Amino acid sequence: MASTSFYTLFESASGWSLFSVSESEEIGALLQDVQNGVQDFSRFQRVVKLLAFHPFDTAETALENMNAVTEHEVTEDLRNFLEANVPKGKKAGKFPLGVVDAMLATAIQENLSIPCRSDETVRELARGIRFHFTKFIKPLTGGLLEQAQLGLGHSYSRSKVKFNPGRADNMIIQSIALLDQLDKDINTFAMRVKEWYSWHFPELKQVVTDNFIFARCASYIKDKSKLSEEQLPGLVEIVGEEEIAQRVLKAARSSMGMDTSEQDMFNIVIFTDRMISLALYRKQLYSYLEEKMATVAPNLSSLIGETVAARLIQKAGSLTSLAKCPASTVQILGAEKALFRALKTKGNTPKYGLIYHSSFIGRASAKNKGRISRYLANKCSIAARIDSFIDEPTKAYGEQLRDQVEERLKFYDTGDTPRKNIDVMSAVASTLRQAITKDEKKSAKKEKKSTEETVAAADVDAEDGDKKKKKKDKKRSHEEVEEEVVAVVDESGDDKKKKKKKKNKE
Repeated sequence: MASTSFYTLFESASGWSLFSVSESEEIGALLQDVQNGVQDFSRFQRVVKLLAFHPFDTAETALENMNAVTEHEVTEDLRNFLEANVPKGKKAGKFPLGVVDAMLATAIQENLSIPCRSDETVRELARGIRFHFTKFIKPLTGGLLEQAQLGLGHSYSRSKVKFNPGRADNMIIQSIALLDQLDKDINTFAMRVKEWYSWHFPELKQVVTDNFIFARCASYIKDKSKLSEEQLPGLVEIVGEEEIAQRVLKAARSSMGMDTSEQDMFNIVIFTDRMISLALYRKQLYSYLEEKMATVAPNLSSLIGETVAARLIQKAGSLTSLAKCPASTVQILGAEKALFRALKTKGNTPKYGLIYHSSFIGRASAKNKGRISRYLANKCSIAARIDSFIDEPTKAYGEQLRDQVEERLKFYDTGDTPRKNIDVMSAVASTLRQAITKDEKKSAKKEKKSTEETVAAADVDAEDGDKKKKKKDKKRSHEEVEEEVVAVVDESGDDKKKKKKKKNKE
């Protein structure tokens, strides 16, 4: 007779289920038996039997439970399900609960005091249960389980994307990647424009050296033989100086380039215009990156510039990941190949990675480049942590950190003692606190003033109401007096009439 060895918890898109795992004299090793019999349901159900199944009521409940499993938390549904179906007391120690996720097993054991196990045997059993799940629970056949899995998968992915804390970092990562790609493409296209148009006007590239201005000149001039004095103002606007424009005009008149047909020139101009529009878009994209970095990582941007800071975030994966990196990792971030090559060949390890593009390292002398890169990486690590965990973004810390690096460069050259980091950070923190206090006082004054104005307006309204009431009362009193007078007059008139009647009778 087979007896229960332990229980196994299995989560699916449709609900929680609990299985009992049996042991018998025939099984020498449970793991091997499960591996051999996982495909055969008749053999598998001798070992594993369904004890209880708790379906999720709604899709929201399913998503909540799966998010809790991801976070290794015990939900109310799981707690009630286990308390209702898993033995308690002395029996609980004899029959442990098998859980696939070791972290979830620890959470269940801590919260519900149920002994748990998470090993290779439990994982193999879960694989077999997943394979035969619809045979254990017949109502889920006919594609219902697949529909539940699809719906839960979409909801889970949507929630993860929606509540992704690094979604602002993703915009920076994509922008800097696109900027790097655009730089490569624009350089390639600029060289192609120079080579193509130089067949017609080879002297232009000697007068105008900048690729972007060269492309604009080529698009403006087109056929060099048609360039005249009338087009000189437009040419001055492109090149920026009248002298250079005059040199271009003079070179066009004495050029040794070949003549081109209208069709060939038309294609050259189309390609040149595309290259110009791409360069203009690159400027717009860089402005967008500057705005994003000023919002997401203002201190890091103030310290080493937007481009280098964005590349560090891209290499780390997110601002939070960069904040978690030690300064030694930040220093060689981007030089992984050189590092592993140095470790393999037992040579000198690299002193800097992406931070080499910062102006500080370029300004340092050859013997101090390693020292300043180490110091700069330390400051970058501090700035990244401030940007990642500060409540209200500010670039005050980054500006002071940049000043500290400047002082360190000066110290290497002149020996002047720089300020201590703790003093600098304390000064910035106190300044920010004072600014916040001033803002709070201003807002309090504004609120007090607005309340006083409201109260004064209410008092004025009340006084106006009292005055109106008094006027009404006065009006009423006048009317009452008039009525009394009229009544008295009427009474006196009646008395006179009565007296006359009496006289007449007599």
